[in-house]
Amino acid sequence: MTAAKPLLLIVDDDPLISESLGFAFAQALDVITSHSRPHALAMLRQLRQAPQIALIDLGLPPFPHRPDEGFALIGDLLALSPEMKIIVLSGQNDEENARHARTLGAVDFVGKPCDPGRLSALFQQTLSFPGKIENQPLAGLIGESLPAQRLRLQLGQFANLAFPVLIEGESGSGKDIVASHYLHQLTNRRDKPFLALNCAAISPTLLEPTLFGYAKGAFTGASTAKAGYFEDADSGTLFLDEIGELPLDLQPKLLRVLENGEYQRVGETQTRISKARIITATNRDLRQETRAGRFRADLFHRLSVFTVAVPPLREMGNDRLLLLDHFRKIYASQVQLPPFTLSPDAEALWLDYAFPGNVRELRNIVIRLTARHAGEMVSSELLLAEFDAADPAENPPTEAIGLVADDLEQTKQSARKHLQNAGRLKLDATLELWERGYIEAAIELSAGNMSQAARRLGINRTTLYNRLEGWSRR
Repeated sequence: MTAAKPLLLIVDDDPLISESLGFAFAQALDVITSHSRPHALAMLRQLRQAPQIALIDLGLPPFPHRPDEGFALIGDLLALSPEMKIIVLSGQNDEENARHARTLGAVDFVGKPCDPGRLSALFQQTLSFPGKIENQPLAGLIGESLPAQRLRLQLGQFANLAFPVLIEGESGSGKDIVASHYLHQLTNRRDKPFLALNCAAISPTLLEPTLFGYAKGAFTGASTAKAGYFEDADSGTLFLDEIGELPLDLQPKLLRVLENGEYQRVGETQTRISKARIITATNRDLRQETRAGRFRADLFHRLSVFTVAVPPLREMGNDRLLLLDHFRKIYASQVQLPPFTLSPDAEALWLDYAFPGNVRELRNIVIRLTARHAGEMVSSELLLAEFDAADPAENPPTEAIGLVADDLEQTKQSARKHLQNAGRLKLDATLELWERGYIEAAIELSAGNMSQAARRLGINRTTLYNRLEGWSRR
């Protein structure tokens, strides 16, 4: 039997580029193409298995002359499949965009035009590095910093309990590894199934039958009955990632399972019982989502019987060196090349960098350095080229303007008038409105330059894009 070829996703709004590249890579790869972010995501949600590698443009509709859609797509693809290798191929190839794409999780960046032969070699190189690292110590929890120790202590207390656990943390911080390793593999459920479902990766109309199963004839295409994740998990662990994306109309049904274990397949009246332990994860603030009415308060309280926070790398100090050493050894061994080293200046730079993309960004940097500088000493100049220029540790605002007493008094006067006229207001909605106003004003004043806008606001560019993306989803 012929081994299945790796699946490549190409996303570019120029059909000539997509078709020509698809033809060039057809012998070595199975290729699917798309012209926009919504189309690509809709298509991928129908696939049984996510592509191993993606080649995407930054300039996609409806903003083909801006990188916004491409940056958002990187995050969307990694939400669908954290192990997907993403390479950016774009004419918007200034160094700033390249750095930011890599920070978001892209493994590499190539400017247009590009020789297909170079891309083919890059694909081979990229696929030679493993996504998941089997039989290795848990990378996401390596460390001796206080946040790492606190997390290990919490997980040791919760691991074998049957109650739900909510894992909070930024994108790329390793929440899925915490769930699968510490809350399943190191528990008395290790011999039971571990099933993971990304709630953002499934179409809302398919999420209910995916979770609960369905009866024959329950909907068009349901030619046979099928068990859902709750049934297949049995008495093991069910991990629901991106739980904040769960539709409101489905939340009461999940609440019912959490309260008494009961659920029904779609199209059935028979009540079934789930004995699975529920682990959830989110990079959103579910407390704020609850206050805004986008997430049920009763469901939040049931999911968060125990809550653990996976720390971002910027809070883990010298643990960044431990992670560097961990991944460096693994990937050098994987491709049978000698590991690189950092010069003293580069090592100091490594410790100063905040890693806004967290463990995922760190891992990708190690992969690139292993491929390009195996057995060499990497200078601070070479390392700096890998970092996002908008990182606050590297580029602090030169003139940060803080609040003074007069500003506060003026704001109080405005708030008093607003409250008197409005009578009653929704504080969260009002604060969000002010935040959006400041962000849009900063973007306008910066003529669309997102790095400059982020510096005006005193935030990192990744944070700015995350805020914009969050609003666009509502």
